[in-house]
Amino acid sequence: MDTNDQYGGQHDTRRPRIRHRGRTRGAVPRRVRLAAAAGAAALILTAGVATPLDPAPREALAADDGKRTLTVAVAQSVDSLSPFLAVRLLSTSIHRLTYEYLTNYDPEDNHVVPGLATRWKSSPDKLTWTYTIRSDSKWSDGKRATAEDAAWTFNTMMTDEGAATANGSFTANFEEVTAPSPTELVIRLKKPQATMTALDVPIVPRHVWEKVDDFSEFNNDKDLPVVGNGPFVLTDYKPDSYVRLEANKDFWRGAPKFDELLFRYYKDQDAAVSALRKGEVSFVAGSPSLTPAQAASLQNEKNIKVNDAPGRRFYALATNPGAKAKNGEKIGDGHPSLLDQRVRNALFMAVDRKTVVDKVFQGHAVDGAGYIPPRYAQYFWEPSAGQELAYDPGKAARLLDQAGFLRNGDGKRVGKDGKPLNYRILCHATDPNDKAIGRYLEEWWGALGIGVTLNCLDNATDPWLAGEYDLAFDGWSVNPDPDFVLSIHTCGALPATPEHTGATDNFICDKKYDELYARQSAEYDPAERANLVQQMQSRLYDLGYMNVMTYPNAVEAYRTDQIESITTMPSKAGNIYGQDGYWGWWSAVPADSGEGSGGSSSTGVVVGIVTGVVVLAGFGVFVAMRRRATAEDRE
Repeated sequence: MDTNDQYGGQHDTRRPRIRHRGRTRGAVPRRVRLAAAAGAAALILTAGVATPLDPAPREALAADDGKRTLTVAVAQSVDSLSPFLAVRLLSTSIHRLTYEYLTNYDPEDNHVVPGLATRWKSSPDKLTWTYTIRSDSKWSDGKRATAEDAAWTFNTMMTDEGAATANGSFTANFEEVTAPSPTELVIRLKKPQATMTALDVPIVPRHVWEKVDDFSEFNNDKDLPVVGNGPFVLTDYKPDSYVRLEANKDFWRGAPKFDELLFRYYKDQDAAVSALRKGEVSFVAGSPSLTPAQAASLQNEKNIKVNDAPGRRFYALATNPGAKAKNGEKIGDGHPSLLDQRVRNALFMAVDRKTVVDKVFQGHAVDGAGYIPPRYAQYFWEPSAGQELAYDPGKAARLLDQAGFLRNGDGKRVGKDGKPLNYRILCHATDPNDKAIGRYLEEWWGALGIGVTLNCLDNATDPWLAGEYDLAFDGWSVNPDPDFVLSIHTCGALPATPEHTGATDNFICDKKYDELYARQSAEYDPAERANLVQQMQSRLYDLGYMNVMTYPNAVEAYRTDQIESITTMPSKAGNIYGQDGYWGWWSAVPADSGEGSGGSSSTGVVVGIVTGVVVLAGFGVFVAMRRRATAEDRE
């Protein structure tokens, strides 16, 4: 899943963009989720300010008990601590730290490596997969992690719609899952499935989770510490406040070097950067990245390094495609003109991507088109010269004329009903990129005679889920295996009814796209599967429902006087926060440890050593939301 980063996103984002999958989940009433959001307090804190939860300002100093705590400033709150519900990048990143998956991705080049499973094999017909489960993984309560835990996790997702909310596409094709022995897991499929070595699903302990009555509402945030078997154990959490994890000394791969890991939220990213300068935090992830101005201001700061590397996300502008549920009922009030592909294409031909890259991202991004960033070269796609919706305001104007939206005496585009075209654009109040690009859209589309109303909200989730938007800024963090980010645009990802929340990103449903998705999901030949994935991206591009403007870099900053080494992913030029695994935080070596780098890359992370309670402030906890609430939701 991962993912993400959209409006609520593996991951990622489900935006905030970023993010998840499939066909069997999503039958959880939206009103239940919105009620949970309404009950969450908005607590906004700045570094070093005394609050009722943190009565004294904190600095990055060693705790009295000698514990060394790695502190990460993030721009996102937790949507759920349940692996069955979470879609935001922060949440899914926490789950990668606290639960093992069957397999993992190597930090050097993303190839599949063992996780909870040490090896795997398939039958000749690819319909039966057998995994050998390691015998040296223990749950944090002392019990052994076994194949039965994995079988129970998958079977629960197969039979309970609530449990399938976040990652149901992985198990939609499962026929039967059994555990013949503690070290043997057998999965039988209905048809071949290409993701069997990339099942990005956290495995949970059966003896804990079988007590849950309603997976659609259980947030896993009351009984602490949370029982897990990853490199860290989640020990303390306050909604919209903070997340604290302690090193798992019994982790089979070896214990982390830091005793604790803390995530702190800053709604004001400038305040987070200021805290980094003061040493109150040591790593800043941004929203989802640092702005060019912030990065530039830190370049020459003593003991601070900026990590600027190709990212795993895309940044897009999505249109409301006439949102509907699976039962055919209309959702929301998207502008009917956007049902015309000529109008959608005209809007996107009036977006100057070069200006977006050069002026907004100031070179910390590259032009976008498809859903898969260049980082994943096998699946990366670019339109042909004749297919490209290149910046061409004149052609955009002609397309609008052809669609019947002509200028009136005031120069405004009007439809046959005489009403001027005016589009509402959802944007994130916490994301400066949204606001900056929004101002350009006002200029570019205004020149075409189209009005623009920016609707920048702390919580863009509610109108997004309700289909009450015309266009919206969107984005996802993409996994090495692209299945999830492709699945969010299938018809099967739509909500069952308008009262439910599906796995869909923005309500796209196209039968030709679905046919390609089904083919790629069953294709084991790498080259042929890559070809199908590229065809899917081409189809989405032609439909015009999503305008992928850029692939942003991961721009992060950290204090070099507090960390000796850290693993980036990929290791040569990669990100630290939001990895496809736990490598960064697990491998981090404190500067005063005397342990040396141990072969890890020193190009990116930060460690903050703090005392007391730290606060991860945010603006609403959404139960089982598919949407993202900041700039990078999904893994």
